[in-house]
Amino acid sequence: MKLNVVLYHPEIPQNTGNIMRSCVGFHAKLHLIEPLGFSLDEKHLKRSCVDYFEYLDYAVYKNYDEFVKKNPGKYYFFTRYGHKSPIHIDFQESKEENIYLILGAESTGIAYDILKENLDSCYRIPTTDKVRSLNLSNCAAIVLFLASSQIQDAAIYADEPDTFKGKDFLESIEIEELSQIHKEY
Repeated sequence: MKLNVVLYHPEIPQNTGNIMRSCVGFHAKLHLIEPLGFSLDEKHLKRSCVDYFEYLDYAVYKNYDEFVKKNPGKYYFFTRYGHKSPIHIDFQESKEENIYLILGAESTGIAYDILKENLDSCYRIPTTDKVRSLNLSNCAAIVLFLASSQIQDAAIYADEPDTFKGKDFLESIEIEELSQIHKEY
């Protein structure tokens, strides 16, 4: 089972860059369905993704039909029109299938015909009646966290990895040292 994020017609490079970084962090593959509102080599996109672009697993598709033909698995659509909260998704039931978290364009979302054909798989991140929707990269991070917390991918560390400061970093240094180290950042 592989976790995947699908962006249907993404428009804003900063959002996609942030989602790229989240995909690397949650060990997920990113799928981009054209048209894109930016170039993949645009400096804003790479700046949002910071140093993680080299670790990103991604694919680009000419349209939704091409994406579907190449990617069998369980699809979850996130839309303001969904009637269920994503907290009710049991990602464990898709053990043998790849999981696809599908989010739409910032201005228009996912095409209505696609949503209508998949009503049972449409979910809404609950919000107040004061906003139509949350920021796309925030939505991706929310659903990535929900899915990855259930899947328990061995590539995701619950503690600070040894490749950075390590699990016991705080326990291993004195309080005075912590203040000095924190000032250095």
